Amino acid sequence: MQGLSPRAVRGLAYATPTAVLVTVFFLLPLLLVGQMSLSDWPLLAGDRGINTPENFTDATDSTLFWPAVRFTLLYTVIVTVVLLGLALLLALLVQESRPGAGFFRTVYFLPGALGLASASLLFWGLYSPATGPLSRILEKLGLVDDPVSFLGTPTSALLSTVFLIVWKFAGFYMLILLVGLQGIPHEVYEAARMDGASRAQIFRRITLPLLRPSIALTLLLCVTGSLLAFDQFFILTKGGPDNSTVTVVQLIYREAFQRLNLGTAAALSIIVLAVLLLLNALQFRGLRRADES
Repeated sequence: MQGLSPRAVRGLAYATPTAVLVTVFFLLPLLLVGQMSLSDWPLLAGDRGINTPENFTDATDSTLFWPAVRFTLLYTVIVTVVLLGLALLLALLVQESRPGAGFFRTVYFLPGALGLASASLLFWGLYSPATGPLSRILEKLGLVDDPVSFLGTPTSALLSTVFLIVWKFAGFYMLILLVGLQGIPHEVYEAARMDGASRAQIFRRITLPLLRPSIALTLLLCVTGSLLAFDQFFILTKGGPDNSTVTVVQLIYREAFQRLNLGTAAALSIIVLAVLLLLNALQFRGLRRADES
């Protein structure tokens, strides 16, 4: 390290642990997945040599691949629209410092402290037509005559899972948007009111443009998390009924641990990674254009 200043040496010392962790837990596994995607690699037999591009063709030729892609995209669109809309509404409701605002902020955020697997197990119990309370409550209220199967049809399984995700993450995204709202100077709102702007005009012309960075972050997190959905469907529906709720990540799991084919699973992982990188790049490009206009 000759020629480096003491400040540069300290900077390298601080950065080295992070660089080691990123290398060990991200770069090396990514290189291994890339190698697997190009090789015949059964789970219990190890690397049997290069077989490119069979893994990628086998992955896309699967009867479940395109239905899983369509379902994952549909789920992503529904969750993103509902979740971000509700999170923005909640953030606007608790934006002002008024009596009870702190209590409601805590209540809205509280489900986010629960792990996704734990929340999925909780809702699996709630949705159970045999032992769950929801079906019994509906029967006692006279709204239904028979036990309700919340996960028994493709549509009900999708909507029930969306409700779980919205319940769990709405408070988390609300917190991100709330931080953005509180970062908008009050003087801007006061000037707009003095100019006679209505609430709708203030929201459209001031709040939304200045909230764009927070919206971009929530959109990025929501889209990425939805495209990588696994826990909730694995616990609630197991991909059913009739493989109607199989996501792309569930396909990766099936290939790796049920069909014992790490090569095809790795090829699917590479495809998902490429799609995520493309979508994130398009989002950043769109937001950059919006900022420049």
